Parts: sequence; structure tokens; C-alpha cells
Amino acid sequence: MAHAHPNLNLGRVLIAGAGVTGKSAGKALAPLCDAMITDANSTALHKAAEEIRRHSADGADGADGAEGANITPIAPEEIDWEQVDLVVTSPGWAPNSPLLVEAAAHGVEVIGDVELAWRLDQAEVFGPRRTWIAITGTNGKSTTTAMLETMLQAGGLKAQAVGNIGVAVLDAVVGTQRIDVLATELSSFQLHWTNTFVPDVGVFLNVAEDHLDWHGSFDAYAQDKAKVWKAPIAIAGVDDPTVAAMAAQAPKAITAFTLATPESGQFGVAGGNLVDGQGRVIAPAEGIDPAGPAGVLDALAASAAALAVGVEHAAIAQALSTFRVAQHRGQTVGSARGIVAIDNSKATNPHAADSALAGFESVIWVAGGQLKGADVAPLVRGHAHRFKAVALLGQDRELFAQAISAHAPQARLMLTEQTEPGAAMDEVVAWAVAQADPGDAIVLAPAAASLDMYSGMGQRGDMFAEAIARELED
Repeated sequence: MAHAHPNLNLGRVLIAGAGVTGKSAGKALAPLCDAMITDANSTALHKAAEEIRRHSADGADGADGAEGANITPIAPEEIDWEQVDLVVTSPGWAPNSPLLVEAAAHGVEVIGDVELAWRLDQAEVFGPRRTWIAITGTNGKSTTTAMLETMLQAGGLKAQAVGNIGVAVLDAVVGTQRIDVLATELSSFQLHWTNTFVPDVGVFLNVAEDHLDWHGSFDAYAQDKAKVWKAPIAIAGVDDPTVAAMAAQAPKAITAFTLATPESGQFGVAGGNLVDGQGRVIAPAEGIDPAGPAGVLDALAASAAALAVGVEHAAIAQALSTFRVAQHRGQTVGSARGIVAIDNSKATNPHAADSALAGFESVIWVAGGQLKGADVAPLVRGHAHRFKAVALLGQDRELFAQAISAHAPQARLMLTEQTEPGAAMDEVVAWAVAQADPGDAIVLAPAAASLDMYSGMGQRGDMFAEAIARELED
């Protein structure tokens, strides 16, 4: 029998899922309480249980006062719900998953990995409580979180980007290397499965239709994201109309950031500089990476969060001057003859592509893939004046072509019929480079998912960068 921590009362815990999150939860819980793990895949289930036992036997948990370990694999059909007090689920499991529906029917609380990490931290199981900064939004989460990590570290704080970027939240809390400030990128799935989580700072960047099949409705999706505003310091991207409306209805004061000249108390842009709520200069708006409005908005959000936890203006300015965006999120992958090439393969929906395109005046757009029912026409209409040429690939290229013909008829247009990933990218990039003149930007912002042709958005971006290197540098 494992020994419970004196500040923690989890009861008998069932871990739902034997994947990465389930194993991470098991390693944290096995020394602390009676834990069970379940999965329909019997082989994965028993492998996970054995890995958790080995981890605990090695003494790698680091929990204050934890002794021993207990983890029991159990098939879903063998669960006795009278013997379960709490379910910890993988965030990808939807609320209508049969096991989670059954848990709810028996009055058993269901939480996710973030909520579990929060409870362990609040109970000081793994040392003194940490400072939590939660960042969410449909787009820009990773860049904002990475910027924030750079700012926090420049300010001398022991900080790390965790969650959907870098280290898993549970691993960050349980790990033997102490982290004082968690810059936590959170998905709507992770936030859905939080019940008592209250970060110190909560940032809600923007929201657009996504994952509606999982959440059931756009409103449910947005409300799950807005859970970060339980924080005593809540930050909102008010250039997004939905976020602005939700912030206006919130029962507390919320700090806004905007690309416009800010009103009193808002973060914004004035005189070519990022400014804080008191109008003090933070850093120049020029030179921020990624280029364009999306990068400036991310920098404003990260600056507001960093200032909220005591980082000084000079440290933020220093961080922004050195920060470079991660791969596939607006990264410059080529520059020659006055032409720049941008890899924003991460723009897997029209909302993300909107931000990716907005930073450039004359664009050769590389797009296409799986639209998954999204309407690309508003995106094309909004950026029609930027499009000098458009190169299309992938499953829904004809839908893109129809939108271009209707709303940007002046743009030169090509569609590749190639279905082999490398050949398709090579063809569209060769054509795009041939259309480009000094001052033009070749922008991969597909506005669509990649899995019709590529193993993921990473492979798509890598192939774009490789093709650009061959063509643009010739």
C-alpha cells in the first residue's frame, strides 16, 4: 500500500488510458495512493503498469515522504465503480467516451493531467507551490508561451515552457529539477478536464471554430478556454471579437491587449512601440519574430504576463530582441534577391492562416490540404489584395481554387496534381519562386490540415524549407 501525502486526499484513483499521459499520471500517483490503470488494449495496459512499477522502484518520483508504490492494471469491463473515487483521464478522451460517461453516472469526479498536477502542486507534494501562467487560444499559443519563457528567464526566474510545448505539465511538477514558474500552454481539451485549477495568470489569446465535434458546440469550446480567466490576473486579446465580448461580460477586471493605440489600462502599440497599461514603453514593435501582426499580438500577451509576475521592462525588451520563432510557426526559411520565404505550416486552419498572411503586402501563397469542412472563402476575400500568385496542393485544392477565382481573380494560379509529398511540394515551390520579385513573400500558410499527403505539419514545413533552399538560392 502506498503512503498518502499528509496534504493530499485523492482516494482510490483510476487512470483512464495507458498512453503517454496515463503513464505520466501513474508514475506521479503510484507512490501516493491506491492507483489503478485501465485501457481497452490489454498489451498496452500491462506494459504501462510494468513501466510505472519500474519507475517507482527506481525511486525516481521525488515526492516528499512517498514510500512504496501501487498500481493495478484493470480491464474496463472489470471496473467496480464503488471502489473508485477519482478518474484521471488523458485529455484526448472526449466527454462522451463510454468509460467517462459511466464514471459520471456513478458520481465519480473526472479530471485531467493538468488538474492532477495542480492538486499535487497545491498540496506541496513536490516542494513549495509554483507560479502558474496559463496560455490558451485557437492560434498563437506555442509562440506566446515560448516568448514568455524567454522573458521569464531573462528576468532571472527559474521558468520553463510546459504543457503542449516542451515538457508535460505533470513531468514538470514531479521532476527532480525544480521549476518555480510554469509557462503553461493549454489546449481546450486539457482545460475541459480541470475543476479546481486556478492559475496565477491566465491568458486567452483568440478563439475560432475548432474541435467542435469534441466539445459539442462553439460556445462550449470557448467557455472551456475561458477557464484560464479564473486567475486573479486575467489577460485577453480583445482584437478577437468573441474574446472581447466574453471579457466584457466577465465578472472581474480583465487586462486587454490590442494592436490598436491602447486605452488606459490596455497593452497595445503606440509610437512604434509596445506599451503597457500605463503607457510605458516595453520594446520596439519592429523586428519582432515572427513578423507581422500575429507576432506583435503574441509579444503583447507574453509581455503582459511577464510583467504580472515581476519581470522588468528591460528584460522583456532583451528577450524580444533575441527571440526566434520555432519551426513551422512563421519561421523565415529563405531570403535572397529581396524575396523572403516563410514557413507557417502550423497554420492548419483558415483562422491561423489569416494571422500568417497579414504581415506581408505582396504574397505568393502556398496553400491546400484538408479543410475538414472549413470555409476558406472569407480568408481569401480578406487577403485578396495581397495575393500576387497562389500555388495549391492537396486534397481540397479545387475548393481553394474556386475561392481564389471568385475573390482574388487577379492572382496567378497553379494547382499541382502530384500526390507524392515531396514531388508536390517541389512543384509548387519551383512555380512560386518563378513568380516572385524583390519585395515579395512566399508564404506557406496552408489553412488546412496536412494528413492527406504528409505525416504531419512538421514534414510539410520541412519539405517546403528544403525546396525553398534549392530553388531560392540558385
